[in-house]
Amino acid sequence: MSDGILQNQSHERIKRQASLVSLLANVCVTLLKVFAAVLTGSVSLISESIHSATDVAVSMVTFLSVRAAAAPPDEDHPYGHGKIESLAGFGESTFLLLMVVFIFNESIQRLIHGAKAQQLEIGIWIMGFSALVSLVVGRYVRQVAQKTESMALKSNGRHQIIDFVTSTGVLVALLVTKVSGWKSADAWFAMGLAVWIAYNAIQIARDAVQQLIDRRVSDDEIEKIHHILQADFDLISYHRLRTRHSGNVHYIDVHVVVPNTWSVVTSHALADRLEKEMELALHPAQAVVHIDPYDPAKAREPDSIEGAPKERKRISKAS
Repeated sequence: MSDGILQNQSHERIKRQASLVSLLANVCVTLLKVFAAVLTGSVSLISESIHSATDVAVSMVTFLSVRAAAAPPDEDHPYGHGKIESLAGFGESTFLLLMVVFIFNESIQRLIHGAKAQQLEIGIWIMGFSALVSLVVGRYVRQVAQKTESMALKSNGRHQIIDFVTSTGVLVALLVTKVSGWKSADAWFAMGLAVWIAYNAIQIARDAVQQLIDRRVSDDEIEKIHHILQADFDLISYHRLRTRHSGNVHYIDVHVVVPNTWSVVTSHALADRLEKEMELALHPAQAVVHIDPYDPAKAREPDSIEGAPKERKRISKAS
């Protein structure tokens, strides 16, 4: 079994583990927040409980989407199922934006009609514990997402960090209310947190949409591809470099120009070598190299969408 396959299996295992940890943490934290919200009647705590309940639903979607995206390609899905993770990230952002609308509505109602939170000590302790759990789990999930390049885990990790910020905000609101007696502090803090949640939801949606519409890979990864192609002096030039993401897999295809005196065997060997080098540099990746024989009558500047070096002169070698 190749190192690439082993690494892929390892990535899928730690992705499933991270999504399960996130799910279990969200369930426990949500139950605590609901308990505190019922006792205190705090609008910011009620909003945060709904936020956490949304987290549970999103974590379940993430857990299922990571498993589904790991399914191998089949006849109906020859490029695999990686975009399921992107769809999960977009769905998560939609949940967050709906929650923002609810929080604003509840906060405005409290400001108009007034309401007093009670038993703030319980809420303060629970929110402090919840913030700590969200921070630890969020950092862990984001580290796994960075290592495996999982869109679903990236969204989920960002969601956990949002949860840490919102829990800390609610904690501050409860402390201010208890110390100062400012009754409307609870509602104002809730609306401030809603703005923060909306900002992060838009960021999650943007990243997910970029993958769904096949945005090219990052500038650093493009540079790696150029470096590999430019370092190989067996090819004359290259053009039509195209890249995209599907889940955590990079897809690369490029046309390379070789001497028209080369045999099919020699040209194919070059293509295989370049494909393996690019797949190793951007692992996990799938690369396809198209061979074009050199034609002086058609020689021109490359028109690659993602850039390519100018054609370089070389001594053609027959093989």
